[in-house]
Parts: sequence; C-alpha cells; structure tokens
Amino acid sequence: MMNHLNKTIEQHYLKESLYEDILQRLSEMGKDLKNITREDIAGVDEFHVRGAAVSKELAESIDLNNKSVLDIGCGLGGPCRMLAERYNCTTSGIDLSKEYIRTAEKLSQLVKLESKTSFFQGDATALPFEDESFDVVWTQHVQMNVPNKQKFYSEINRVLKPNGFFLYYDILKNNDERVKYPMPWATSEDHSFLFKNNEMDDIVTKLGLTKVSSKDQTQAGIEFFEGMLSKIKEFGPPKIGLNVLMGETTKPKLLNLLEHFKNGSLILESGVYKK
Repeated sequence: MMNHLNKTIEQHYLKESLYEDILQRLSEMGKDLKNITREDIAGVDEFHVRGAAVSKELAESIDLNNKSVLDIGCGLGGPCRMLAERYNCTTSGIDLSKEYIRTAEKLSQLVKLESKTSFFQGDATALPFEDESFDVVWTQHVQMNVPNKQKFYSEINRVLKPNGFFLYYDILKNNDERVKYPMPWATSEDHSFLFKNNEMDDIVTKLGLTKVSSKDQTQAGIEFFEGMLSKIKEFGPPKIGLNVLMGETTKPKLLNLLEHFKNGSLILESGVYKK
C-alpha cells in the first residue's frame, strides 16, 4: 500500500526535465546562467504558501546559526539553500520525488551552495539518518501526503538531537467539512491525509516534545494568494513561479485552497517544538 501510495504521490508532483525547464526560463528572462543567485530562482524553489517570505519568518523563530538542519519534503531545496547561505547551516533535504532531488542538487550547484547542501530521495516515515543527527528538523506542507502521522512525527523525533527544535509550517483541517479537490498536494482525496492541529499536538507532545510557539498564518496566506491571482490576471503567469511546477492545474488548485482558507475549513499554521 505504502509503496503504491508513494508512487502515486511522486507521480502527482512529477514534472520531467524540471531543471532544464527552469534554466530555459532563466535564459528567456535574460539572466546570465553563470551568475544565478538564490533570489533568481526563489519563485519556483519554495513550493508552499507565501514561498520564501514564510521560510525567512520561520528561520527567525529560533537561533539557527551554524546548526545542522534536515528539511523533510524539501522539494527543490529552496529553504535548504536559504538556511545555508543566510545562517551558515549545514542542510540536508529529503523528498519522495527523484526529479525534485535531481533538480535540487543542480540548483545548488547553479547558485554555488552545493558544499553546504545535500539531498536524498526517500520516505519521510523511514528516514535514512542516524538517531540524534540534527539540531533542527524543518517541514513545510508535507504531512498532508502522509497517512501514518505517528510514524512521520516519530521519525522527526528520532533524528532530532536532545534540545533540538522541530519547526513546521502546515495546512491543517479546522473542521469536518469535505475538502474539494484538486489541491496543490493532491488531485483527489485518495492521497490527501489532512488532520487537525490538536491531533498533531497530541502526537508530538506524547513523543516528548514541548510546544514553544505556534502562529495562525491563514490570513497572511489569503492575502498572498489574492495578490498572486490579481498579478496573474494583470500580467499573466510569471516566468518563474509555482506554475512551473503545477502547469495547467495551477489556477484551479490555488483557487480551491484559497476558498477553503476563506471559509475556515482549512487553516495555515506555523510553529516550534523543542525536544
């Protein structure tokens, strides 16, 4: 079941020749491919609501300088590169998608951060790392694709050092209303596993972690989407944006998510736990 599900999820996110597509778009924008910066690719390499802005905010919630960080569900590796460059972190990213991992490695080389970032293709519920290997575990918009929450958070706890921090930014259910698909993480409900923040808190605190803080990010998410959609309406889709990853389905997915944030059935939340 799990392997079949993993394949379905990987397929959902699959975009062939993703790195080559990004390079093509950068050169169409007149960028010098020998001097690409993180900012040049931030529109595509941060696949979550509010993109790079929220990663910076999350990074400010604890002292991250010189820490070893694991990003679970790292996508194209944007947060890993940001943490490596701004906070001198040694970062590792893991993702189910082979194509995302290949692209993440290439993008790190492109912006000359390959020595501080490493990427692994693998399953978040069976992490290929030793116990107590990281100061910080970071995850953004990942658990919605993971049915076994207990295993997911147990693995986070296992690889965290004592006194380490778990940082999350997630889409959670707020009530029992039915969710309308497609969504950015799932075409239909058979590979979407949403749950509520109190259920998450229950699992994480039972593992022995202590909640330090949490923040409702829903309104900021609504404003982000409204701004993005009005820009698309006025100027068309950006050359480098989430549309690179979601293609034709970008608009219906984002509109569905926005509608659920507005009607209160889904919320966005970020927070910090300490081991």
